[in-house]
Amino acid sequence: MVIGGIGESTYYRHGKSPDPEFVLLLQAVRAACTDAGVETADIDGFCSYGNDRNGPIRLANCLGVRDLRVSLMQWEGGGGGMAASIQNAAMAVATGHAQCVVAFRALAQGQFGRFGLARGGGQVSGAAGYQQPYGVLTPGQMYGLKFVRWMHEHGGVGLGAQRAVALASYAHAQNNPRATMYGRPLTPETYDAARLIVEPWRLYDFCQENDGAAAVIVMPADRAPDLPNPAITVLAAAQGAYHSAGRLGFNESPYASAGFLTVARRLWADARVGPSDVDVVQSYENFTGGVVMSLVEHGLCDPEAVDETLTLENLSAPHGRIPLNTSGGNLAEAYIHGFNLAIEGVRQLRGTSTNQVPDCNVALVTAGPLTTPVSSLVLGTMESL
Repeated sequence: MVIGGIGESTYYRHGKSPDPEFVLLLQAVRAACTDAGVETADIDGFCSYGNDRNGPIRLANCLGVRDLRVSLMQWEGGGGGMAASIQNAAMAVATGHAQCVVAFRALAQGQFGRFGLARGGGQVSGAAGYQQPYGVLTPGQMYGLKFVRWMHEHGGVGLGAQRAVALASYAHAQNNPRATMYGRPLTPETYDAARLIVEPWRLYDFCQENDGAAAVIVMPADRAPDLPNPAITVLAAAQGAYHSAGRLGFNESPYASAGFLTVARRLWADARVGPSDVDVVQSYENFTGGVVMSLVEHGLCDPEAVDETLTLENLSAPHGRIPLNTSGGNLAEAYIHGFNLAIEGVRQLRGTSTNQVPDCNVALVTAGPLTTPVSSLVLGTMESL
């Protein structure tokens, strides 16, 4: 299975899009079809993930789809299902149930509301009943607790590493005209002086809130020679959660995890490559600390050495040891529930990134740290096979 086409709408700061969310999605899907050299009528499947508002029947009607054969949803976890949506598309193609499947995400936080706002009051139940009465109202509060615990368990490391994640993402965005933070560089001094939002995260440790859409088209590998752009193969994919993940009342064990403990093991077991073969990483950043934990759980760094390994130099393209989020990522390009990270992984492997890593053949794409279920992809050039 290969990714044969990629497409995006323009990315906007939240509330700045002139178009509603569904129109942004149509723009992204049409762009992906053009990139793949197919008609929208050729699409026969759609895959998305938690919290999506854009159903396949409406999409099929608006795009003139002749025969909708597959419509799949990765449940729960929000952005943790980003890579899983592409995995589900690949499984549909591999089993012969479809031939041209679109995986996608569209967000218009200006239209439907901002994810980062606290929403308290009224009757609560489930997880909220263990959190809201005690003032834990936002994702930053919930996941900041996990990262503080993770730092404690590994000897207090991690603050320098998460700072480097933010600086690298903003530095990459300065070469990417699509990025909403293009032309707005982040200096170490500005990062350090930014207000503390929730311990241990300052303003620039948080992802953005944006409007936009992105999509990829998954096809059988035998169509690769006929595509107008280089096809990118799905080398491996994994999704899910470890035992007790997400248990109510902060009672999951282990608590200080990004959620990839079992998923990463299965990913590398299925891949023909390992962590040492990865040329570039696109890691979902809801918060910078989650990226640090994700890189550790995927075997790219020892936990006690994160501050020495995950430096700005090592995370920066083109020549860093672990080039990270080379489009600017969720922090500085746009927050499209991570789907723009998959797009950038494909661009790196095609050799068309604005921060191109030389001889890039293997890309790791991870989705949804600190919330479960999570998912990951290993993408490769046809040469990597």
